[in-house]
Amino acid sequence: MPTIKKVEITDVDTLLSFSKKTFYEFFDHLNEPANMEAYSSVAFTVQNMLDQLNNPDSEFYFAILDGEVAGYLKLNFNEAQTEYKDKNALEVERIYVSGEHHGKKIGKQLLDFAIAIAKNKQFDYVWLGVWEDNNNALGFYKHNGFEVCGNHEFLLGDDRQTDLLMKKNL
Repeated sequence: MPTIKKVEITDVDTLLSFSKKTFYEFFDHLNEPANMEAYSSVAFTVQNMLDQLNNPDSEFYFAILDGEVAGYLKLNFNEAQTEYKDKNALEVERIYVSGEHHGKKIGKQLLDFAIAIAKNKQFDYVWLGVWEDNNNALGFYKHNGFEVCGNHEFLLGDDRQTDLLMKKNL
């Protein structure tokens, strides 16, 4: 069972490398290389990660298993939320578990951790966005009580993709 640890500023290099690794692991084979590179050149920079880590309305957590990062979670509150910006809601912006750790229930543990934070803060709901073509993630979230409630555009390079917005009432 992994330990969940809050990511600190000093962890920026680990967060950056793990974020990029897992993003490519899951989406590289499904997208054009030029679009992956265009997105990565902006998203996966030290400055971008520092900006996110320094945002008081965002929190990152690592799932640590056997002394190594196996997964991570990004939560957004208030104005840091990418869509609703509801003070009574929590956005799970990212949950990634590296491929070698799939099947160990780490994603479920991270999601349960996020939901526990939202309940502790007495929020009304938790929401997230999932690429419409990410069937495994869609199934995972539906299985955990999330329902589709809308969609928004996600730009990967020059590829306009659709993310389904899902929410779980608490």
